[in-house]
Amino acid sequence: MINQEITERQKRLEQFLQHLEAARQLEDDIRKYGLEAADLYFEDIDGDWLETWGDDDDEPGYIEKITTFLESDDVVAVKVRKRLQDKSHDEIIGGLEYCLSQLTEKDRIFAAKDFLVGDVVVSGSSRASSNSSIDEVELLELAEDLMEKLTEILG
Repeated sequence: MINQEITERQKRLEQFLQHLEAARQLEDDIRKYGLEAADLYFEDIDGDWLETWGDDDDEPGYIEKITTFLESDDVVAVKVRKRLQDKSHDEIIGGLEYCLSQLTEKDRIFAAKDFLVGDVVVSGSSRASSNSSIDEVELLELAEDLMEKLTEILG
């Protein structure tokens, strides 16, 4: 165990030293060649790569994936649409992005529950609800299912 720990540390140290040497070499090349040093490290630097950036992206983006999920016949999506029927797609996506931005899974679930109730602040406007007939357990389960589905969909 101790030998393995030492070798692991040695490997990390060796990697660090290699990266440090590469950084020093880059720095030396920049001093020596100036802006022309970029040609040493990048192929086709003068090409049209900037103009064609993203042309080969056939994967749907973040918002498209959430929208597709919300419009699907998935049981969770249907419940969310029913629950948030008075909100626009942009408001729903904004709220879900806020929920997903929370650091811990527990915080994401509670943010989603608050969003489903209407007690979450999105884009500076409060959507507080005073509906006392809300089943907290059902909402927590829906929020948990929603965050699980979105995490699965978005990777």
